[in-house]
Formats: sequence, C-alpha cells, structure tokens
Amino acid sequence: MNILEESKDLYPQLLTYRRHIHKNPELSFHEHHTSAYIRSVLSELGIEHRVIGTTGVVAHIGNGERCVALRADIDALPIVEETGLEYSSTNDGVMHACGHDCHTAMLLGAAHILKKYESSIHGTVKLVFQPGEEKSPGGASILLNEGLFDERPPEVIFGQHVNPDARTGIAEFVSGPMMASADELYWTLTGYGAHAAQPHKGKDPILAAAELIQHLQSLVTRQRNPLDAGVITITSIHGGSATNIIPDTVEIKGTLRSFNEEWRWATLKRIEEHSSLLCSLHGVESSFTPVIGYPALVNDQSATEFIRAASANVMNTSSLHDFEPKMWAEDFAFYAQRIPAVFWMLGVNPSDETIMPGLHNAKFSPDESALPIGTALLVNSALQWLQKS
Repeated sequence: MNILEESKDLYPQLLTYRRHIHKNPELSFHEHHTSAYIRSVLSELGIEHRVIGTTGVVAHIGNGERCVALRADIDALPIVEETGLEYSSTNDGVMHACGHDCHTAMLLGAAHILKKYESSIHGTVKLVFQPGEEKSPGGASILLNEGLFDERPPEVIFGQHVNPDARTGIAEFVSGPMMASADELYWTLTGYGAHAAQPHKGKDPILAAAELIQHLQSLVTRQRNPLDAGVITITSIHGGSATNIIPDTVEIKGTLRSFNEEWRWATLKRIEEHSSLLCSLHGVESSFTPVIGYPALVNDQSATEFIRAASANVMNTSSLHDFEPKMWAEDFAFYAQRIPAVFWMLGVNPSDETIMPGLHNAKFSPDESALPIGTALLVNSALQWLQKS
C-alpha cells in the first residue's frame, strides 16, 4: 500500500477528528469528553481498547507476539483562544494551544489504516492516547504505573509533536538528548517586617531574595560543565504591599532544566543548601520546595536512525531534517526510560516566510495539511519496525 496516499484519502476524516477535539478541549486529567470521543471512534472501527488512568485509552491492533507502541497526548492548556476559527474552543479558558488535538487526530487516522490492513501486520500495534502531558506528574508516569507496558510489552514506542518553526512537509529527528528535564522551584523567605525607614529593626526578605536570585546563576555558570546544557530561570517574585513597609515574607518561583541527570540532582541539593546559608546571613529563613518534574527525553540512537531512514518511504529524504535539542520538557521521557523510544517533530508552518504564533500561544493555529503526513509517519514507523528482523 501507499501509506501517504492512504492517509491523504483520510484527510476529511482527520479534519473532523481534529476540529471536534479542538472545539472541545479539556485540561489535564479531566479529558472525559475527549476520552469518550476516542473510544467511540475506536468502537466504530472495531478496535479492541480499554480505559487506563481514568481518562487515558489504550488500544491494540493485530495479534502477533512482537509489539510496537504509538502515543498521542490528549489534554489542552488553560489559555483563552484568540484564533477566531469557526471551530474555536467552546470551553472558556481552555485551548489546544500545543497541538495535542492534531496528535490525537493523527493517531486515530493511523488506527483507521492499521485496522484496514490488520491481517498483514507482523505483530501488534499498541495505540496509547495519553492524558495529562501538560501537568506534573505527567500522564505517562501514571499509565506506566498502571501497567501500560505489562500487557503485550512493546519493543519500542514512537511519538511526534507538531512544530510551528518547521515548514509543513518537514519531519525533524534527533538521536540522543532531545528535551530537558524540568523541575519546578518554590521558595518562601521569612523575615521580620518593619518600617522602611527603620530597616535595622527588621529582617529584610526582599534583600535576601535579590541576592539569592543572583547567586543561583553561579550554580549554572560556575558549578556546571560549560559543555553541558542547563538553566535556572526565576520567573516570579512576590513580596510586600507598600513603599514604606518591609514585608515579613517573599515568595519566589522558577524552573531548573538540564540534560544531565547527575548535575540536575546535585543542583537541587545545592539550591536548598545555598538558599538556607545565604538567607541566614540576613537573619531570614528559607523554605525551599522543589516539585520534581519530567526527566530528560533521550531518543534511542539505533531506533532513531532506523525510523529516520524508514521515513523515506513516506517523504523525500530532503524533507527529513535534524532537530536542534530544546530545553522544553515532555513526559514522553518516562517511556524512553523504560524502553527504546523515538520522538520526532512534524512541521506545521505553511510557508518558509511565515512567522506563525508558537506553541502555548492563544493564536496558535497549525497547518492542517500536515495531518496526513503525521498519520503516514506513525503507520509507517509501526509497520517498518515490525517487518525488520
């Protein structure tokens, strides 16, 4: 079969899937309507499936001993949509601004094709419709804890993500580290309030916070190998309510990103230790609370090379590009810690000259003509892997 032509024939159906899901977005771990919609489509196709993780869905096509998994995420973001599309979100304050509606539509499209040719599949394809990618602890970790890989364990798992920075018709691959680990950082600095004109009678948490924020950068510039990627970014600081009052407390928020697990954990420990020591110089107490997020996403080298080469069955080799690793985060990383995994990016920008709104933007509107391409890449990856010795 010509997989790309099969996918193009499904284009009207892919639009229906994508636009229905886009119009009815749901936040992480609350994807009840989305889950029911996915199950209804799978039932219409006669595909065996079950619920996992409350709103997740896992399905199987084929009956062979060997197994490969395909994953799509199904949750949306707390963003007020500003695209003006006729199928804009009807759920106020919630939007598919990261392309998960596209991911789900393409995996449903892949289900169509795989089911049609089920008798010729040399194994089993596990379809994973995963909730909660956008919110820690991540739906991937929950599904794994509930035994996602226990039944018909897959040899490998594939996933993809739309990329507004790449032209439609481009697929981008990278072997090894692709996205960073991501941990949330929270501090509460507690001092002693006083009149601003009498600072000697108080313990100033704002001054301590200012010095702490500057000091944290030394953990990146002086306690990290410059050849290893890593970043500490402070994104929020709140304290005080008037010009003449030193407040009792200051709250700080930020993020730690890294590709190096050893540096990641060592830095989290240093942050706690250094925060306490530095603040104590000001007579201020530091309460540091990290929220451990996703690990770094590392693509399996041999599997990535195989799938990139196999993708030439779907598109010209000139359309297969390298992807520059980003300090973004993706809970697909949990799968990659368990089994070989390949995650690639799919271009959704209609023109090289177009600078379109990016991911997590209220005006994000991917080029829907990429849907058949992504569908074909998923189908081809599964079939090619199962056919290899």
